[in-house]
Amino acid sequence: MGLGGVGLTLSDLTMLYGGLARGGNTVALAERRDAVERQTSRRLIDPVAAWYIGNVLIGTPPPENAVGGRIAFKTGTSYGYRDAWSVGFDGKRTVGIWVGRPDGAPVTGLAGRTAAAPILFDAFARLPGLLAPLAKAPKGAIFAANNRLPPPLQRFKPAGFATPSVEAAPRIVFPQNGARLERASDGQPDMALKISGGVQPLTLLVNGVPRPVHGGSRTLFFTPDGPGFARLTVMDARGVADSVVVRIE
Repeated sequence: MGLGGVGLTLSDLTMLYGGLARGGNTVALAERRDAVERQTSRRLIDPVAAWYIGNVLIGTPPPENAVGGRIAFKTGTSYGYRDAWSVGFDGKRTVGIWVGRPDGAPVTGLAGRTAAAPILFDAFARLPGLLAPLAKAPKGAIFAANNRLPPPLQRFKPAGFATPSVEAAPRIVFPQNGARLERASDGQPDMALKISGGVQPLTLLVNGVPRPVHGGSRTLFFTPDGPGFARLTVMDARGVADSVVVRIE
């Protein structure tokens, strides 16, 4: 369902997006403006969640030659290029666009962003009056820059990794960038890297490929592939990294 694998009519899809615009309350679509039937709303999602989604969608990059930041919208393309759609809303109206063939035949290259989104923006441009701003954030919405979030929420951390801290970033003390290193002869210790700072555990990458290491927490030993230039990168548990490029002879 999350990837659009469930069939849905354009009117129902537009109704659901209208629910996001209404703060999470959906209302059945009326076919006529003079309809006298009483419209009953149904709760779709929490108002804060609805506002979060709208706040994300209004930041979607607009199609070419369109002005962004005024319409909360989403595009989609069905499997096999059979349908292209785009649905969006401002603070007053919701518009749904479908592009495709009536017989459901595929159209090579048909995509929601290039086929349906321009029509959506043109439709809003043709509506009378100025676009209405989205509703203000409801009570309970959280505003926080990434660097002000609690450490566990700042970066995805696989189970078993150390908790991010205020420790200094890792730095490769030896070898220095641009250094020339000689490979150890048979029976001698492997090549060593001396590290300062960083949150354990440390990961070594040689030319972007993780490598097995051994040694202490601040001195890592590894076996080079052979002579030539190599980029050595050390990354700590927070994802902070330091790199040097050396020549191995």
